[in-house]
Amino acid sequence: MSGSAVSGSAVSGGASRGRGGRVGEDEGDRGDGRGGRDKGGEGGEGGRGDGRGGGRLRDWAELLRVPALFTVPGDALAGAAATGLRPNHRTFLAIAASLSLYEAGMALNDWADRADDAVERPHRPLPSGRIAPAAALTAAAALTAGGLALASRAGRPALTVAGALAGTVWAYDLGLKHTPAGPAAMATARALDLLLGAAATSTATAEGHPTAGLRAATPDALLLGAHTLAVTTVSRREAQGGSTAAPLGALAATAVLARVLAVGGGIGGTGSRAGTGSRDGTGSRDGTGGGDGTGSRDGGGDPDGTGSRAGRDSASSRAGGIGTGSRHGSDGTRQLPAGRRAAATRGLPGSTAGGAAEHAAPGAWRTGARAAVQAALSATYAATAARPLFHATLNPSPQLTQRAVGGGIRAMIPLQAALSARAGALGTALATAALAPAARRFGRKVSVT
Repeated sequence: MSGSAVSGSAVSGGASRGRGGRVGEDEGDRGDGRGGRDKGGEGGEGGRGDGRGGGRLRDWAELLRVPALFTVPGDALAGAAATGLRPNHRTFLAIAASLSLYEAGMALNDWADRADDAVERPHRPLPSGRIAPAAALTAAAALTAGGLALASRAGRPALTVAGALAGTVWAYDLGLKHTPAGPAAMATARALDLLLGAAATSTATAEGHPTAGLRAATPDALLLGAHTLAVTTVSRREAQGGSTAAPLGALAATAVLARVLAVGGGIGGTGSRAGTGSRDGTGSRDGTGGGDGTGSRDGGGDPDGTGSRAGRDSASSRAGGIGTGSRHGSDGTRQLPAGRRAAATRGLPGSTAGGAAEHAAPGAWRTGARAAVQAALSATYAATAARPLFHATLNPSPQLTQRAVGGGIRAMIPLQAALSARAGALGTALATAALAPAARRFGRKVSVT
């Protein structure tokens, strides 16, 4: 999350210099270069207040690329959705930690690149003298410490992930982005950001099994990392252009990812798994159970579901079930534990065990809504990322390559939203998608490159 790393995207101004870039800036139209809109955002050094009053605040907003923050919350929210748990107070602590670490990376990125920026981007806050390099480095250190402190409030698992994330951000900014390992480091940072949300959310209700949420969210983290890797790889040729291989490879990756996002199951997908030793807390795989987040099938380790669940499922509801005497309870005859939501069916074999889909009429509309939202978000992701990549493949000029990178960055938000919808968290998906217009609007006021 940093100007370098975790924003989950890839590149900004630094990438345009062919260095692998400051990642993670959801620049709305950053691909259109430093032209039109961005000039209005950066506004030149002259007419901005010269570092006094409101101009001083704008200088820091430019250094920290504040509009890029809109790409950050979706990571933790997608991680929470992957666990099958509703977002809770620890989820929001994880988001706050992510935002802080992201901004730490932004400040550190400009500090590390100040010599190059003095030649290639002299209007940036550090080389123009509007912000002292020491102040930027101090801000990076303070924001890193703040992010780790916030993560610690979300639990030890979240702090562990945040520590790995902070280390990746600093390693990327201070050296890795200039090496072949740069894109992989960027992808790792974005994936860790999603896992941070999963670790924090699952810790809230499953303290005894803190790794379960991480296991549940790993497939989605890999998808997010794959997109970041593809876009960052393209960004390394952003200044020079001339290569069709990178945009073509990214275009192929986008097609695969869009397909995975559009189908119900995805890779390794299952229902709600956080805090349990089974996929949905009941030993079934349809994601319609609920479990109690304790690692046993239903809190008592009773495989046949007739023992420890008796306190929650009446005899009649167990007998009726879904009309088959099964353990699924998605028809409303069973109360889910506090904080637990029925996870989406992932489309794996056996995911409609006992005919649950046919008998779960009360939830049919929800399944249809989830499928519609998931398909729409997947299509939005594909269209946002693929079109500029296709143009760059046909004509790999610097300008079109930059636009391809910008498209990949803009596609981050619908990708995050699609991951949440895929996990059955419709509210989270829609809330994440709603960040995209705000990112564009604020991106016109303060440059994110």
